[in-house]
Amino acid sequence: MDKPPLRKYFDKLRFVFLTSFIFCSSLLLLDYYVAVSDRGITFLLSNMNDAKHAQMPKPSYSPFNFNETAVRPKETSCANQNNTTTGASDIPRSIVENHTETIVPTAHGEVHRRDHKSSPPLIRDNVGLVTNLPSRNLDSCSGQYIYVYDLPSRFNEDLLKGCHSLMKWFDMCPYMSNLGLGPKVIEKSKEKVLLKENWYATNQFSLEVIFHNTMKHYKCLTNDSSLASAIYVPYYAGLDVGQYLWGGFNVSIRDASPKELVKWLAQQPEWERMWGRDHFIVGGRIGWDFRRKTEDDDDWGTKLMLLPEASNMSILLIESAGSKDNEFPIPYPTYFHPSKDKEIFQWQKKMRKVKRPHLFSFAGAPRPSSNSSSSIRNEIIKNCQSSRSCKLLDCQDGHHNYCNDAVHVTKVFQSSVFCLQPPGDSFTRRSTFDSILAGCIPVFFHPESAYNQYLWHLPKKGSSYSVYIPERDVTDKRVMINETLSKVPKSEVLTMRNEVIRLIPRIIYRDPRSRSETGEDAFDIALKGILGRIEAIRKDISNVKYITSS
Repeated sequence: MDKPPLRKYFDKLRFVFLTSFIFCSSLLLLDYYVAVSDRGITFLLSNMNDAKHAQMPKPSYSPFNFNETAVRPKETSCANQNNTTTGASDIPRSIVENHTETIVPTAHGEVHRRDHKSSPPLIRDNVGLVTNLPSRNLDSCSGQYIYVYDLPSRFNEDLLKGCHSLMKWFDMCPYMSNLGLGPKVIEKSKEKVLLKENWYATNQFSLEVIFHNTMKHYKCLTNDSSLASAIYVPYYAGLDVGQYLWGGFNVSIRDASPKELVKWLAQQPEWERMWGRDHFIVGGRIGWDFRRKTEDDDDWGTKLMLLPEASNMSILLIESAGSKDNEFPIPYPTYFHPSKDKEIFQWQKKMRKVKRPHLFSFAGAPRPSSNSSSSIRNEIIKNCQSSRSCKLLDCQDGHHNYCNDAVHVTKVFQSSVFCLQPPGDSFTRRSTFDSILAGCIPVFFHPESAYNQYLWHLPKKGSSYSVYIPERDVTDKRVMINETLSKVPKSEVLTMRNEVIRLIPRIIYRDPRSRSETGEDAFDIALKGILGRIEAIRKDISNVKYITSS
């Protein structure tokens, strides 16, 4: 007998409801799966690639002969990785601090004596920025995890314990205090040149210690190296080589630690994943200090970056040695290390309002006639001494050398419209960043002093924040610095100064124990650049593998 019409209607209705429920449930499950998985079905492919890992070929200097696939980690909580404390057994060793309280001066913005020839612009292949994370990814640290090696203490801690012998010319111990920031600066002047807090007598060669201590508070540290997008090697390469640059040490002594380091790295399981191409180190000196080409004891520096293993890694330096595709210059440390965003805003506001009675200034000293930069230096000093519009801060050794005093240096720069930045013992100067910090427009005389160096931190268009006067024009007396700068229209001066002041947060290193809530400092930008470079290398390798297999 047929079912009543009303019953048939309810049966169809139940069928529609049941079908709709199953369909919606399936969509919800699929949506949840995509949201919690950042690899999806590629997880199976990753495990297949890992199975091939045991058949990995020996290291090759071609960038495409290794397996870049990592095993999916067990722990993925970003918050759990953020509880890193100094002295933890599974995170970098602690830093020795507060050795003494005396301040020993060093030459402002200068590095050791060396002749240089002009080098071609830097080439930056595979330099990228970290792309925005997928909106559905619940892990805010995905693509940004850093694994830090717990190196043997001879590569970092022991160097700090022996800080009295790190430099031949002065005691580095005071500068290693306060996490590498150095002794606090207390302004005695009533002029209030500085802000009340977070100014330190920071040495220009302290970058490695500052960077390491900042990394300890990085929000995306991980103890699981398979999760890491990059691996940080906290070797204090600059402090290490600095103790042997003067005093007649032979090359065997100078190269001992670099060779021990790469030997140690090559024995780590993390090294085999990309043969070091996902590793990076920080060298707080210029590139030439790590690129000795001969075995002559009279030759300069170590050969750290010429060792085969080290050539696979990226290195962050205060100056590149030329067109080296694994060297990435980052700013010298300045005297200002704020702990809060409002301190940066307050300082920028102060620099916009400060009066600048001097058209230009120069903080530096002459160079011996044998130095290739002696001519430009001497001409600049002559130009400055002959002009009422110039303020000269003489950095020659003597009783009244204030070039290492944060108050005096900042006062000169913030009272000047332009700050001259010629080459010294090398192309770059710490003074460049001290002048930007003071809102003073830098004037360069060589493209390697900034334009071909700090590509991550400074604008690509150099004329937006600086003035360029060719060195030869000055030494051949084709131009007068005073006349050239006085002809810059006031509207352009104002535009450039605003850009310089805007750059301040990008060129300073915050207090290592604090991070910005609204912006990026020099550390953040450097780390983003490294993560982008390593990700670009991975993509290149994946593309080559795909082409080879198809």
